[in-house]
Amino acid sequence: MEFRVERDTLGEINVPADKYWGAQTQRSKQNFPIGNEQMPTEIVKAFAILKKSAAKANNELGLLEEEKYEAIRHAADEIIEGSLNEHFPLVVWQTGSGTQSNMNVNEVIAHVGNKWLEEKGSDLKLHPNDDVNKSQSSNDTYPTAMHIASVLKLEDTVLPAVQAFKRTLKEKSEAFMDIVKIGRTHLQDATPLTLGQEISGWHRMLEKSESMITQSNEFLKELAIGGTAVGTGLNAHPDFSEKVCAAINDFTGKKFISAPNKFHALTSHDETVYAHGALKGLAADMMKIANDVRWLASGPRSGIGEITIPANEPGSSIMPGKVNPTQSEAVTMVAAQVMGNDATIGFAASQGNFELNVFKPVIAYNFLQSCQILSDSIVSFDERCAQGIEPDEEKIEKFLKDSLMLVTALNPHIGYENAAKIAKKAFNDNSTLKEAAVELELLSEEEFEKYVKPEEMTYPK
Repeated sequence: MEFRVERDTLGEINVPADKYWGAQTQRSKQNFPIGNEQMPTEIVKAFAILKKSAAKANNELGLLEEEKYEAIRHAADEIIEGSLNEHFPLVVWQTGSGTQSNMNVNEVIAHVGNKWLEEKGSDLKLHPNDDVNKSQSSNDTYPTAMHIASVLKLEDTVLPAVQAFKRTLKEKSEAFMDIVKIGRTHLQDATPLTLGQEISGWHRMLEKSESMITQSNEFLKELAIGGTAVGTGLNAHPDFSEKVCAAINDFTGKKFISAPNKFHALTSHDETVYAHGALKGLAADMMKIANDVRWLASGPRSGIGEITIPANEPGSSIMPGKVNPTQSEAVTMVAAQVMGNDATIGFAASQGNFELNVFKPVIAYNFLQSCQILSDSIVSFDERCAQGIEPDEEKIEKFLKDSLMLVTALNPHIGYENAAKIAKKAFNDNSTLKEAAVELELLSEEEFEKYVKPEEMTYPK
């Protein structure tokens, strides 16, 4: 491998000749050979958005030459497009402020920007600290990048997935609204409802989760930029933060604002804890929906089997013909991971001393992973399972007619205790409720048929 020599305040270090990073990135790469979890590309992209926005602000404030701004913008746009991903090798397990990743971005932008300046015939040269990082600190840029990445991921990936799945459930709920089935509580028979009503509960879960995610997302739009090292804004122009936020909004189409208290913005990540709590709520709902689907589709001959789901792949390497609810299994594993991520985020957000939280990379990694795997699993479950749900009306009807809990409709007419006698006798004798009611001389056949109408029990007057 060929190398070039790069320098920083600690001295010289060899860097692979074909890579665009500099000395500080190389030191981090050598000093933290820990795990395979790389800094998320969403963070790198968010940093690039931030760096070109900061350069624009500094240019407007007369602190950065126009050519240097254009060079930074050119390099940042290449990062955003994804063409430079190979030049961001750092892992999550590094300094807790994310300093090395901030410098990784600064160094790559300076390297690419200087090539651009040279091609333009300019004598100017970008410095990673003095130009790309001008008016900034890792302590305010990393949390800013965290919030930019989180908002983009929630608004552009998670919420669209929820909305699409919500439309599927609404369609299924409306299509199956007149199919009366037995309800179940505690895994035991309960009173009737319709399949459409049951699915409408799932639909409402997604409505609520969407609302809670949207609400929590607003707090992530406050940005730490301008706080620099400890929140005082040292070495930054008083108007820098507002101008950076305006530029970020122009570049992203979002509505970020400067955090009103930069001391809070550097040391606390309560907004991320809150927003991830909403993601955990969505994960809990998806766990519930996926479990309900696989229970209702269980069988095909020895389970509930009230619905059928698509057969996507063979389910067993030994049992021919077996098909399993694999989409449900994937979703529930994702939900378990998100709940674990939530524990990590909550603990990490409680750490750090005085002016800075130093668990930022692990918070960002877990938050963005939850966003990605939740949205991916929701889309997959929607397209490969939920859209193909169909009722088995013959089985639904059988379970409905056999259920002892239809006896609940008799409470107003003969009282709870007499209704219980009917249910108990029917169970012990393996007879129908009607047969038990007549044999106990509590009702005639005509009275039983008048009072026990499952379809009317789903819409009680």
